[in-house]
Amino acid sequence: QVQLVESGGGLVQAGGSLNLSCKASGIIFRFNVMGWYRQAPGKQRELVAAITPTGTTNYADSVKGRFTMSRDNAKNTVYLQMNSLKVEDTAVYYCNAKTNPFTVYWGQGTQVTVSS
Repeated sequence: QVQLVESGGGLVQAGGSLNLSCKASGIIFRFNVMGWYRQAPGKQRELVAAITPTGTTNYADSVKGRFTMSRDNAKNTVYLQMNSLKVEDTAVYYCNAKTNPFTVYWGQGTQVTVSS
């Protein structure tokens, strides 16, 4: 059974930082492209960041320079370090694992709320 369990969300003031974690089980983690997505109320889910099995990352333009995604294959965990948070970063953040183009798994999400 595949599980992606996110943690680290919460309430923070604008300009603050949070570090999200996503621990995976039931997949061969090191072979998966991992991603962080977010969905704000009334908006579509959007890609925030992704990391390949070899550690190559890409980021949405809105978070470049503020967010950093990393992975620890020994711990089956990915992280999203979020700095200089803005009110518009408020959303539910979801972890995503892509085993192949047709097999994608999602976590349950963690709420991030940035207050002004």
